[in-house]
Amino acid sequence: MVAANQKNTGSRLEEFCSQNLSPRNIILASNRGPIEYHLTEDKQLQPHRGSGGVVTALSSLAKYVELNWIASVMGEGDRLAALKAQKQRFRVPLSDENLYLQFVINDRNIYHKYYSVICNPLLWFLQHYMWNSPRTPNIDHTVHDAWENGYIPVNQSFAQAVVNLASQSESPPIVMLNDYHLYLTSNYIREQMPNLVIQHFIHIPWPAPCYWQLLPNSMRQAIFTSLCTADIIGLQTNRDVLSFFQCCQSFIENAEINYQQQTIRTNDHLVHVKAYPISIDVTGLKKMVSSSIVKEYERELQPLYGEQTIVRVDRAEPSKNIIRGFRAFDALLTRYPQFIGKVKFIAFLVPTRTHLRPYKRYIQDVIQQIETINNKYKNENWHPIDYFYEHNYAQAIAGMRLYDVLIVNAVIDGMNLVAKEGPTVNKRDGVLILSETAGAHEQLGPHALTIAPADLEGTTQALYAALTMPAKERHQRANALKRSIETEDITNWLLCLLKDAVNLAHERY
Repeated sequence: MVAANQKNTGSRLEEFCSQNLSPRNIILASNRGPIEYHLTEDKQLQPHRGSGGVVTALSSLAKYVELNWIASVMGEGDRLAALKAQKQRFRVPLSDENLYLQFVINDRNIYHKYYSVICNPLLWFLQHYMWNSPRTPNIDHTVHDAWENGYIPVNQSFAQAVVNLASQSESPPIVMLNDYHLYLTSNYIREQMPNLVIQHFIHIPWPAPCYWQLLPNSMRQAIFTSLCTADIIGLQTNRDVLSFFQCCQSFIENAEINYQQQTIRTNDHLVHVKAYPISIDVTGLKKMVSSSIVKEYERELQPLYGEQTIVRVDRAEPSKNIIRGFRAFDALLTRYPQFIGKVKFIAFLVPTRTHLRPYKRYIQDVIQQIETINNKYKNENWHPIDYFYEHNYAQAIAGMRLYDVLIVNAVIDGMNLVAKEGPTVNKRDGVLILSETAGAHEQLGPHALTIAPADLEGTTQALYAALTMPAKERHQRANALKRSIETEDITNWLLCLLKDAVNLAHERY
């Protein structure tokens, strides 16, 4: 990825959009939109902007170009807002940006099959290698029904919404699809509007062909055939790109793979497949750490920290490998008792998908592991682990300001933005321990301590090395991490996506 220049985020985007996008607009489709509507006690609709760097970066485009965002209705507030707008697009009320939202409304049962049977338990688990394949999944009639009567119709609904908006545009728009929720959408768009420039960015890992073969052939073929009707497939890492090529070579008859040029030709259509490593809003994050709320959380957290402190920040889900991280810490205290009473482990865990049974069981196992370790080592004045289980981003950022060691030991991740947020905000020359299967490792690995996610012994030794590392080496590593992350921030990611899409649009129109 090209290096970011020194201009600020706004001027870089403004310059690019004014030179390359006017008067062309962008249609962006994702399951979750930039805002969600909630009902107040007096039944009024209250909009709330979505959190996270990706929403911030994509929404910022609307300052300089018309952005039409298509998203699913997520709750009753969204449904009422969509009906109030007569199921048409409407201007987002939270800003003066040129941002329009259109909700896709599906029957609740159809959406349940799409989201809670296919998207999360099936595709998410598949792409994170999370299945216990001798036992799960069991792709029975319920799953096949959810595919036919949930995933397919929702993707068709998204495609039709894109086509309707594109048909109203004065100039052909650029279509940007997002993630595993919309794998079939490109094909349905292409059938009606064959010349549109379609870019599909996938935020999660891409498994090897043998793992995809756990899916029925009909589902697998539909996914790969549809994705190859896009013009650009964006993945997080070079490893994912290679896996995607290998899958297409295995599953798509007569596919012509050019590994050097990173293209696939199927039925006279050429799709470019590239790595676009996503990043964080460095500028926004630096503003946040100077805010009063983050400073207040720092003051509140300080008494919990030890002479040295290990921190982790994760969604509470199995792919984050939280239990192994605690077991490695347990082994550290047993083998190196000099750390007892001096080193603390603070975990900031975020509830996620709590309606799914595997996630409920996993957080129960995590908490049990914490209690076991605390009971094993605690004394009157000290216990080894504190944890928070809540949605509190400001508190987690404050926590990462103070770590001596940040552990990111995910089983596998598309990127893992915590590995980039932590070094950006940290003020103690903290050491990053990073799983080599996290997407962030391609960029940050040279400046982190690398571990294999299942290697308890290796993780224990990495914790020891981080806690005993000389100050000069800590400083060098921390500075190198900061420089790398600041150079390749989220605006740089967005510009790389846009430049490739715009170049194709200029060639085509």
